Amino acid sequence: MSQLVQLTVYGLANGAVLALAALGFVLIYKATSVINFAQGEFLLIGGYMFYTAFVVFQLPWAAAVILGVVGAAALGIVIERLVLRPLIGEDPIAVIMVTIGLAAVLRAVVQMFYGTTPRTMPAVLPTGSADILGASVPVNRLFAIVVAAVVLGGFGAFFRWSRHGIAMRAVADDQQAALVQGISVHRIFAMAWAMAAVSALIGGLLLADLTEVSQNLVGFGLIVFPVVILGGLDSIPGTIVGGLTIGLISQYAEGFSPGASQVAPYIALVLILLVRPYGLFGQVRIERV
Repeated sequence: MSQLVQLTVYGLANGAVLALAALGFVLIYKATSVINFAQGEFLLIGGYMFYTAFVVFQLPWAAAVILGVVGAAALGIVIERLVLRPLIGEDPIAVIMVTIGLAAVLRAVVQMFYGTTPRTMPAVLPTGSADILGASVPVNRLFAIVVAAVVLGGFGAFFRWSRHGIAMRAVADDQQAALVQGISVHRIFAMAWAMAAVSALIGGLLLADLTEVSQNLVGFGLIVFPVVILGGLDSIPGTIVGGLTIGLISQYAEGFSPGASQVAPYIALVLILLVRPYGLFGQVRIERV
């Protein structure tokens, strides 16, 4: 029983971080119809941004978070403006290849400045352990779940009630109709990339605190793809369900057989595609010729 509780807490914590990373992926896809293969590198950049501000510049953690958020948003806007905007109207395969190249460039930039040696930093989340149903679980995992829930709730409230959030939903539904209503589609595109980078920053920050700051953050970001397929490529609530589900599947598989967590998400991905190609919450689009 105690092992089940531990695996569940670890799975929920990992799933919460996955949901943050998947949120950025879905935001970009909904607003721009671009499949961003550099989302794992966004996690990597986010972790190193916070590390630089917190450890290298020795800023208070709150100031480091603010600086990281501003830097991540600026990075997202620059990438959208200089890399993706010139490709509007091009073949989708060309855009996908550009995001793959972008991933390689971002990873190379991190290696150029920081090398490949893992870095550690002082803990930001509370340390220690708590007893839950007879099992000892790390407190930082519980706080990671809470932080991710608050951030995801904030994003949800933004999309539901804010003016810019409603504009992003309008662009996602119909770009031509949004243009007629006076909504700047280019501005919404830039906002989507900025928010995707910010959500990845927070996910990278949590991962860096729970584990270490290293190139392994990219590998964690790759599990975003099973998450978004499960939840639906265009479903924001689906990212939460998908993230938690994949996080739990990975941890339960690891508990059953060490190393199985590397394979289990992709087995789940194949099974999902066979049964629900559009995901649990994805929209089935019917095109008439």
